[in-house]
Amino acid sequence: MKYISTRDRSISLSSSQAIAKGISAEGGLFVPETIPSLSLEKIEELISLDYISRAKEILKLYLTDFSEDELDFCVDNAYKAGKFSSEKVAPTVKVYDNVSLIELWRGPTCAFKDMALQLLPYLLTVSAKKACPDEEIVILVATSGDTGKAALEGFKDVPNTRILVFYPVDGVSPMQKLQMTTQEGNNVSVCAIRGNFDDAQNGVKAIFTNKEIEEKFRANSLSFSSANSINWGRLVPQIVYYVSAYCDMIENGEIKLGEKMNVVVPTGNFGNILAAYYAKQMGVPINKLICASNKNRVLTDFINTGVYDRNREFFMTSSPSMDILISSNLERLLFLLSGKNDEEIASLMKQLSADGKYKVSEEVLSALQSDFAAGCCDDEETLKTIKELYEKYNYLCDTHTAVAVNVANAYIEKTGDKTPMVIASTANPYKFSKAVLSAVKSEISSTDEFSMVEELNEFTGVEVPSQLASLKNKTPRFNNVANKEDMPKVVLDMLGI
Repeated sequence: MKYISTRDRSISLSSSQAIAKGISAEGGLFVPETIPSLSLEKIEELISLDYISRAKEILKLYLTDFSEDELDFCVDNAYKAGKFSSEKVAPTVKVYDNVSLIELWRGPTCAFKDMALQLLPYLLTVSAKKACPDEEIVILVATSGDTGKAALEGFKDVPNTRILVFYPVDGVSPMQKLQMTTQEGNNVSVCAIRGNFDDAQNGVKAIFTNKEIEEKFRANSLSFSSANSINWGRLVPQIVYYVSAYCDMIENGEIKLGEKMNVVVPTGNFGNILAAYYAKQMGVPINKLICASNKNRVLTDFINTGVYDRNREFFMTSSPSMDILISSNLERLLFLLSGKNDEEIASLMKQLSADGKYKVSEEVLSALQSDFAAGCCDDEETLKTIKELYEKYNYLCDTHTAVAVNVANAYIEKTGDKTPMVIASTANPYKFSKAVLSAVKSEISSTDEFSMVEELNEFTGVEVPSQLASLKNKTPRFNNVANKEDMPKVVLDMLGI
């Protein structure tokens, strides 16, 4: 299996080289040259396996230069017993009617990013030994909240790595911020920036292609990689849980082998829903992929019109991990829908950089709409959905999951589509205690984050994850705040070069 760049398909790398590099030199993203197939017979074999075994079967189709022992090392360590609060790692739970949720937040940081970022450090360690054995890897991350903590936790004290995380100073929840700023580990650094997630993401991408920094890295035997979903090593583990969800739906009696399911994903940077698209292209019987947005509805508008336009007001919402106007992974989808036309993709991305918008061809739009539907909801609707889900079905969800549930219900009502549905539940509700508490309880007595956690626990009886409760008495290690234009200097200062 070779990996090519979305902006220059003449570039061809092994999976380990693609994971070690993270992003192509000209700014393109690495994608597999071909998508492997999963037959129904193979899916039937996977049903009886546990999550670790399912993961190995899927990953070996994409990571063909990893030996069986190397893959065992990576997967066994990522998902070993005790790391996740469910034996099934990512259980699929029926909540109402024909709607199930796949709980992707059972990992150490209580967010779906753990599903990939517990595995990526092992994939990267093995990849680096193959691709750049004499260099220390510097992991550079922009985060809208969950990726930062999950990456910090995954990479802390991993040999021959350093991890640097940037987050928008006012664009994450108090719990997300505390998780990052109290992070332990000798190889970690965290800095807030004055700006939003798109500013942080653009800054990180610019640093990857900064020639001056590249020269300094070369002189110090350092090389960049990414833990954001621009790195294929972040995206490929996410394909696994959609395959696993289909197996669980069969096991739970919700569908029969060969019958289709719909998938709904709360979407920001487009990586999570793109993984579901890859699963569908492999042969998993998925009918419709439903992209759920919050008030920052750039993706909803794009899927409905074919025009991507980030020139709009940016909203800070109760679902901050989706407060994004530039969805990086959309580039990978457009590459596939355009027939792997790298020149067309390079042109679209150039337009996005210069003008903040682009329009895809009618052929691409038609292909997009055949697989995807989209919807959005604002904060008021998000909180109403949390309340309704809790009161009617005794299920407490976070704000991002609520956006997806709201959009799913609207889709069902609009289309009458009765296809069994799986919704990606992306975070534990206690990561967003203020919003969730205000949704389910009319009068709140708490005034700070942890008293809200306690009040929400007392009111609902839902267990508080120990890793969040233990943050209460921790003192932040990282209090730096920088301007977005100073990010290159901050990187060099963090590294001491």
